[in-house]
Amino acid sequence: MLMVSATQAIAPAVERTRNLLFRPFRWGTFLKLCAVAVFTEGFSGNFNFSHGSHASHTHIDPGTIPFHITPALMTALAFVGIAVVVLVIAIFYLAVRLRFALFECLVHQDRRIAPGWHKYRFQALRFFLLSIAVGLVFLVIVAALMLPFFIGFLRLFREMQISGHFPLAAALGLILPLIPLFLGIIVAGFAVDLILRDFMLPHMALENASAGQAWNAVRTRIVREMGSFFLYAVLRILLPLAALIALFIALALPGILLFGLLGVSMAAIHAALHNASMALTVIGSVFEVLLGLLIMALALFLAIAFGGPLCMSIRNYALVFYGGRYQALGDILYPPPPAPPPA
Repeated sequence: MLMVSATQAIAPAVERTRNLLFRPFRWGTFLKLCAVAVFTEGFSGNFNFSHGSHASHTHIDPGTIPFHITPALMTALAFVGIAVVVLVIAIFYLAVRLRFALFECLVHQDRRIAPGWHKYRFQALRFFLLSIAVGLVFLVIVAALMLPFFIGFLRLFREMQISGHFPLAAALGLILPLIPLFLGIIVAGFAVDLILRDFMLPHMALENASAGQAWNAVRTRIVREMGSFFLYAVLRILLPLAALIALFIALALPGILLFGLLGVSMAAIHAALHNASMALTVIGSVFEVLLGLLIMALALFLAIAFGGPLCMSIRNYALVFYGGRYQALGDILYPPPPAPPPA
């Protein structure tokens, strides 16, 4: 396969996506592949939790808490927390397995999920453990960077309680440096995810390479062509963003009309049942639930039908760009012509 630039890889990526999804077109296969693509591309393993969003606005006196935290409640909360962590890890492992299965589909233009699911079981486990380790290290670094700011805000909060006024200048002195820090964390997180999924994953899949071997191979290529990889990273952000904006513009008016009509229907049913009898209330509630499920199913269908091709194009874009620099991958994407018979 010839080496292509970041801009030259766009057209082949779109063409490979079109061939896999639409030539020939079958609804079942289309929805299956798009659902896997949306799930694997959207599940990056980065979970953002909002802490203390209301604590800064209200002050709760411990004596006014309406319940007491008993040992039984603490145990129940601990079990719930453990269950949530286990569930998140299981979903993340499923996403990694499906990511390798989708890799097999895209590389070989195969519409089946099962071959890649079984073929790359050990590689997916290795990549899963690597992603967990990298994520934990990244969180530790972020926590270490944020610790001085946390201590500073805690000191400001105590000073405000003592003096009774808000130290605006000191607060701005802490907030302003946080802006570039947050931007740097976002860029670093994107770069790590890009290297793992776009570049290291093919080595671990095709060669059964370890994390160190895959990273050394990727680093050598990045150092050799820093400008090309930088342009690829920029387009890797801008192209999906432009496609999402275009989709939003195209679907905004039909979506408002469709979901607005369904929402008005649900509101009308709810208003009609305000003074109805018990039997009519039960029947109306059933219709409301069914209508709500219809809205959710329709939204999910639209997300899969329109987001799936976009997600698969992103994956194909990564494969085509890196395939020109990784011969084992490029020879599978575009097999070289057979050698001429000997004279």
